[in-house]
Amino acid sequence: MTDSIRTVSVVIRGRVQGVGYRLWTQGEARRLGLSGHVRNWADGSVEALFSGPADAVATVLEACRQGPSSARVTEVAVTECAGDAPDGAFAIR
Repeated sequence: MTDSIRTVSVVIRGRVQGVGYRLWTQGEARRLGLSGHVRNWADGSVEALFSGPADAVATVLEACRQGPSSARVTEVAVTECAGDAPDGAFAIR
């Protein structure tokens, strides 16, 4: 386990809209103490920004590969982010 802060941008593709993916993501991120946000894109994907302890970010990334029970994830693309981490509670946009 590590105390370093990691921030990533993630694009999740598959059947991830209309299945509660954003609400599920918010719950997972808040449970792990992460900040950031999640939102739908017009192309049917979901984008999330996670920031927090590196081990918690790794845990949520692994969870995103499954998502809620009604989701069918086909791809999780992760981009490391530099700069200031977002503050505040994880939000749905």
